Amino acid sequence: MNNLKFMLKPKSVAIIGASRVPGKAGRVILENYINTGYSGKLYPVNPNAENLLGLKAYAHVSEIKGNIDLAVIAVPAPVVPEVLEECGKKKVKSAVVISGGFAEVGNKELQDKIVKIAEKYNIAVLGPNCLGVLDTRSRVNTLFLPTYKLSEPRVGYVSFVSQSGAVGSTVLDVIEGEGFGLSKFFSYGNAAAIDETDILNYLLKDKETKVVVMYIEGIKRGAEFVKVAKKISMKKPVIVLKAGRTSAGASAAHSHTASLAGNYAVQEAIFKQFGFTVAEDLEDLITYAKIFSLEEETAGNNVAVITNGGGTGVLTADEIGSSGKLRLAEFSEETKEALRKAMPPIVNIADPLDLAGDADAERFGKALELVSKDPNVDMIIAIVLFQTPGADSTVAAEIIKQKNTTDKPVVVISPGSSYTAMQKIMMESGGVPVYDSPASAVKALTALLDYSNYRKRKTD
Repeated sequence: MNNLKFMLKPKSVAIIGASRVPGKAGRVILENYINTGYSGKLYPVNPNAENLLGLKAYAHVSEIKGNIDLAVIAVPAPVVPEVLEECGKKKVKSAVVISGGFAEVGNKELQDKIVKIAEKYNIAVLGPNCLGVLDTRSRVNTLFLPTYKLSEPRVGYVSFVSQSGAVGSTVLDVIEGEGFGLSKFFSYGNAAAIDETDILNYLLKDKETKVVVMYIEGIKRGAEFVKVAKKISMKKPVIVLKAGRTSAGASAAHSHTASLAGNYAVQEAIFKQFGFTVAEDLEDLITYAKIFSLEEETAGNNVAVITNGGGTGVLTADEIGSSGKLRLAEFSEETKEALRKAMPPIVNIADPLDLAGDADAERFGKALELVSKDPNVDMIIAIVLFQTPGADSTVAAEIIKQKNTTDKPVVVISPGSSYTAMQKIMMESGGVPVYDSPASAVKALTALLDYSNYRKRKTD
């Protein structure tokens, strides 16, 4: 575990199985290191090549002069133990085993050999049967996914841990368009040596991670996981999507990554007991990651809704009422009086506050300014329908401005297509979480409230 840092911040990387054939895993990984701007030393290892992509190739790891922090292994499964043994003798500090064909297909004996070698030489081994790691700051990228097929996430503070490479790659691709940045990505596959508990423990101390998102199929060491969960949930929010919740799913998980899914009801109870936010699907995962990456906490559950579309305001009020935890705020008399003076007569001073279909940046700005100062308001939802005549980029800019003048959570609901999408990018670049529907916005604020209350209970 002490060597995990060399996996994420290596000064030198050997890619064992770097191929001359385009599209092969080892070739794609080498290309990714070059294309993403990794600045350390790169050593392609291929006994049948002298040069690869302008780099000197080596027949064996042992032929490389100097230290190697990370070995990325992409060779057929039967050869992996021999290669890892050679890495151990070379004193390689960490290794990512991309290769599949181990316990997930019933070959546990071969996987056990990897574990013994890792323990023998104190190598931090991730995998096998995984995508490996990505670090947006060090430019490490062991993923065998072509960069032209995957949107590159911006640098941020959300770290994503996924037992499944396929789920991981999908979420990575989606993240880029969701307004928050990535710090680290772990795909750990069969978890032969390093498992979800080890990774969580690493992220607990990682200053570049403020939010942890997890997709897991099984928990190997329940007692140890609980110990780490107790610690990390007090420092940073953890969002978890647990697969294998049914007998069919558990069976699929075992054949996928050789995971023992366990009793989901017990695991969900543990997650909630220690303040984890439980996602039901991938959409939830993104919804919660966004709110936690852009908002820290809320002081209470009173929500003000400001809208330029009455019907969407009503739908949002319904979602708030159905949440069982949030409620519409009751504006103070001072706020009501100030709003009456500032708003045209067609605006009914109530929550939801319907600014009418001709609302522009000035009207939105004044409403947000007055409502955000109300002591009866803890959170604000601004509904902006950019299809209306008065709503344009000046409204988006005004919302960013008002968001940055208050410490209360502000989220936006803004459904629409291409024109709306441009405004969404603008607002999220300015630190405002934007959602497509009342349901997702209310879910996000409810999760923020739950985590805030958990932290308060534990610190009181």
